[in-house]
Amino acid sequence: MKVEEFDFNLPEELIAQTPLAERAESRLMVLDKETGAIQHEVFKNITSFLKPGDCLVLNDTKVMPARLYGVKPDTGAKIEVLLLKQEDGDRWETLVKPAKRIKEGSQILFGDGQLTAICVGEKEHGGRILEFSYEGIFYEVLDELGEMPLPPYIKEQLEERDRYQTVFAKERGSAAAPTAGLHFTEELLEEIRAMGVHTAFLTLHVGLGTFRPVSVDKIEEHEMHAEFYHISEGTARLIEQVKAEGGRIISVGTTSTRTLETVAHNHDGHIQAASGWTDIFIYPGFEFKAIDGMITNFHLPKSTLIMLISALAGKEHVLNAYKEAVAEKYRFFSFGDAMLIK
Repeated sequence: MKVEEFDFNLPEELIAQTPLAERAESRLMVLDKETGAIQHEVFKNITSFLKPGDCLVLNDTKVMPARLYGVKPDTGAKIEVLLLKQEDGDRWETLVKPAKRIKEGSQILFGDGQLTAICVGEKEHGGRILEFSYEGIFYEVLDELGEMPLPPYIKEQLEERDRYQTVFAKERGSAAAPTAGLHFTEELLEEIRAMGVHTAFLTLHVGLGTFRPVSVDKIEEHEMHAEFYHISEGTARLIEQVKAEGGRIISVGTTSTRTLETVAHNHDGHIQAASGWTDIFIYPGFEFKAIDGMITNFHLPKSTLIMLISALAGKEHVLNAYKEAVAEKYRFFSFGDAMLIK
């Protein structure tokens, strides 16, 4: 299967640069995965498409202010560091720019010296293992010095840090937000629960591999970056109960989808409490074992994410829906509008 098959024309002005003032006022396209039929709605009316006994599965990962700006004390060179994942203790895998200035043994200072780092290992594509030194609690220092690592296609400054965080974010560890969850408010979640729809939470820490372009011609040759996930006993039990009672499992976002399908494929279609790393790549031909529907944002042309939703709703239905989204001037990507595939 060729990557080119998932291309479409996206005018740059449709890439949302800032979030809406009200989360649930974003637009909602509803796509019937069987027929390809499309409806246009507002996100707060998603309750019209949910039924008592259904279960929404949400990713409660919390974005770290993982972008740091520092200097090399010996030369004064400015260095940008992006935390990717904690390796061990105070050692982190990071992306460094400009990487050529940071070799093993190089030191970087952040802020007024509240935080320092020494490079203890080099990886490809600008990857560096940094060991940090500080006083107090690392995450408190990070809250003070770090910035939210917005995706590369967002050029505007983020006024309110919380708008790149879901209202249910809890488990710190992501380099990017699970953006389908950004449309929910506490009030909307209460309304959904009051109508008899279950909500279940899992964790997948989103890595920057999410934004990595597909650089091969054939989809099958693309390798996904591994990301850490966790499903608790309570979440696993609830999902199994909903499935047994005939309710629908509707995943909120591609991250929840990939977590659920990883676990279901590891356990003969069942959801069990589990933790681990997943590099699952979902594209057309994939057999879904966990989910019945999905809420997602509008994705980049030729991205792994548009391949994933094409696996669920069919490539023709998805590309037709995207053509209509462009014609109707839907907002795309992280701060954009939403789609419900049912």
